[in-house]
Amino acid sequence: MFEVTDTQKIGVGLAAFGISFLFLGVLLLFDKGLLAIGNLLFISGLACVIGPWRTLNFFFQRHKLKGSASFLGGIIVVLIGWPIIGMILEIYGFVLLFSGFLPVAINFLRRVPILGTLLNMPGISRILDIIAGDSNRTTV
Repeated sequence: MFEVTDTQKIGVGLAAFGISFLFLGVLLLFDKGLLAIGNLLFISGLACVIGPWRTLNFFFQRHKLKGSASFLGGIIVVLIGWPIIGMILEIYGFVLLFSGFLPVAINFLRRVPILGTLLNMPGISRILDIIAGDSNRTTV
């Protein structure tokens, strides 16, 4: 196994607080203060978990520049004060950045006991098959 450092533990906490602030900001009709705090906490948590250089390398890879520009531009637009437009840009960038990870995450969630039964229901399963691609190809 690998050892989790104190900085990584702090980073997980920061990222969790960031996600909760983002959720509350969307829930409270796109409150720009909560969304801005959530964005800053999430990015700083990510940098603490994987390290600042690996974070920069992740966002500024040549094939991920479009997603990074959209995601970071969305954060800037939220900080300027247009939360709905900024969140749309952020979601688009997030999907572009993490689209390669999505099939793995969906197949993992299908194996979780209670959540897996919900995700394997006929209507939801078809939608997830479209998102994840061929389920036989991505199984581990």
